[in-house]
Amino acid sequence: MNTKTITCILVVLTLLSLFSCETPKSNDNKITNIDMDDYLPGAVIDVEYPSTRLDTTISDHYFNEKIPDPYRWLEDDRSEETAAWVKEQNKATYSYIDQIPYRDAIAHRLETLWNYEKYSVPFQEGESYYYYKNTGLQNQSVLYGTEGLNGEAKEVLDPNTFSSDGTASLAATGFSKDGKYLAYGVSEGGSDWRTIYVKDLVTGNLLSDKLEWVKFSGISWYKDGFFYSRYPEPKKGDDLKGQNKFHALYYHKLGTKQSKDELIFADRRKPKMNVYSSVTEDSRFLIASTSESTSNNRLYFKKLGKDDNGFIPVVEELKYNYWVIDNVGDNLLVLTNDNAPNYRLVSISTKKPDKSFWEEIIPESENVLESVKLAGGKIVAKYIKDASSLLKAYSLEGNYEYDIDLPTKGTVGGFSGEKNESIAFYSFTSFTYPTTIFKFNFETKKSEIYRVPNVKGIKPEDYETKQVFFESNDGTKIPMFITYKKGIQLDGTNPTLLYGYGGFNISIKPSFSVSNMILLESGGIYAVANIRGGGEYGQKWHDGGRLLNKQNVFDDFISAAEYLIDNKYTSSDKLAIEGRSNGGLLVGACMTQRPDLFKVALPAVGVLDMMRYHTFTIGHFWKTDYGLSSDSIQFQYLLNYSPLHNVEAGVEYPATLVTTADHDDRVVPAHSFKFISELQRNHEGDNPVLIRIEESAGHGAGKPTSMKIAERADILAFMFHNLGEKVMYD
Repeated sequence: MNTKTITCILVVLTLLSLFSCETPKSNDNKITNIDMDDYLPGAVIDVEYPSTRLDTTISDHYFNEKIPDPYRWLEDDRSEETAAWVKEQNKATYSYIDQIPYRDAIAHRLETLWNYEKYSVPFQEGESYYYYKNTGLQNQSVLYGTEGLNGEAKEVLDPNTFSSDGTASLAATGFSKDGKYLAYGVSEGGSDWRTIYVKDLVTGNLLSDKLEWVKFSGISWYKDGFFYSRYPEPKKGDDLKGQNKFHALYYHKLGTKQSKDELIFADRRKPKMNVYSSVTEDSRFLIASTSESTSNNRLYFKKLGKDDNGFIPVVEELKYNYWVIDNVGDNLLVLTNDNAPNYRLVSISTKKPDKSFWEEIIPESENVLESVKLAGGKIVAKYIKDASSLLKAYSLEGNYEYDIDLPTKGTVGGFSGEKNESIAFYSFTSFTYPTTIFKFNFETKKSEIYRVPNVKGIKPEDYETKQVFFESNDGTKIPMFITYKKGIQLDGTNPTLLYGYGGFNISIKPSFSVSNMILLESGGIYAVANIRGGGEYGQKWHDGGRLLNKQNVFDDFISAAEYLIDNKYTSSDKLAIEGRSNGGLLVGACMTQRPDLFKVALPAVGVLDMMRYHTFTIGHFWKTDYGLSSDSIQFQYLLNYSPLHNVEAGVEYPATLVTTADHDDRVVPAHSFKFISELQRNHEGDNPVLIRIEESAGHGAGKPTSMKIAERADILAFMFHNLGEKVMYD
């Protein structure tokens, strides 16, 4: 049982629109229907940009400063004008990409590499083990179960049956304590909204239970029902863009209508507060955690059963993070950064929850304590050391016992095991190490490969990854991973993709990507900069890149690019940058601050309008990272880097492909719509500035495989062409 429910939340929602008073110049050199023999990498491809209406009557006033917002109409995701605009923008983008002759070859190569069996870490529920499997190109992974670890695998739930096109996905699961029922959430089109259904695992039948307007919620079973969180039903047309308020915790009893669900926890005085819950493994305690941003939470518990005396507060100030791992008898094990920027594990007595009685089990160390799991009679602690994982085993009293050996620098995921079982499982991955499932034996203290993927057509031993530490402009040392084919020449001519995130205490650790293999096998370089704002070095690293320190994030990323150029890995003409969500903001800010430094910019589902980000869906949660434009000091700081508001006329910006989706209710698509409109209106030169808008998709989670391959093929083709690279496949 793990209550780590503080979600990295970012905005994206609206749909699209048409018309404007100014159209950028189109290019004179047009490539039409060429084949590879005639193809010239980097040649100008003519673009006819759609006209986007400029409404000069719309503006906001902040502290006596007038800020125009001429594309406000694009925030209306239901209007016919927006829909028409989307259609025309996609038409222009696909017309451009269709003229890159190796786009289909990239898609075919991606499909070939992608087509291998993928497994999740097995997890135990009652007497059964469960895992997810994808045969290779299935749009969604399928849930399987076995009786015991070595039993026959049986299909439990196939999300590919949820919709004909694979755009409906499995978003949450919860097994009843007796293993008879499975409650699961379904996301439509990638939205954060969930609809919960219940399946009888004995008969295989779907029950009549149906719970709607669920968002940011787990499923925590207790007796003959479960706890979950939801919002009130939104106004018609506001479901993908309206502010999410009045989150509340409910209990649903099987076989009853949702209207009969019992309200368990809510605070109407705090409309922007979210509440998350979990039930301890022994069903003795219900844990409630409330938050008003992506950082810091309040913590409560209550005894379940006859001794229920309501919720008892543990911490009610919003200063630190508190994640309940499990309970040991009457004590709660809590992972926290309270008085420990790198986190520590404490034991809190439910009889005396006051801080003065807390007992430290695992103290803070020089490495970030990322997560904790009780398994095999031990406490298994996962640490981050220089952006890679470490696993350590402790006694239940907190005495260090041994390290669990890992194959190389990389990332451990999904450590799964029961308190008193001697076997556990975890996944491991790195940049050229496909995600592999390991089985760990607590008696022998040894790991062995349980499931190894067979990615056909690549040889991981042909590539290498090294970690460097470069200086940002203020002298701070920043780590960066650089991956490339062995024997590569450092002559400044290598096509390079630099990736970053830099926010919300999220650590970007090594992971395997089929898409990155396309770049690497083509002689390119993939670099990941672990810039400030993330959680790689604890709270100090996060604080160093948020609020009035946010510019450090952009400076770090720019310094990473300069390091790659100065050390002859690449040059400005061969350098592309990419980031998603908060990383989309990173790319947008860096390309507007240093347009000369990059040849290609790929901002995906990005937060790009820093004046109004908080007005959509869950955007108000990001105030602890960004600040608010309603504050005079924060307003000016936000305005200084807001990508939308820093596009200048007459500047040649990098070749830009903005990507977003029409069902993104995390970072609403209005951000991307407004940014590309301003870019197309002001940009000078031959570099294309385009937007790709996916239909029936959201912020990224649950996107079907077919969509992922098509999107990535378009992005890679756009990137390679504008870096002046010819990609050859037989």
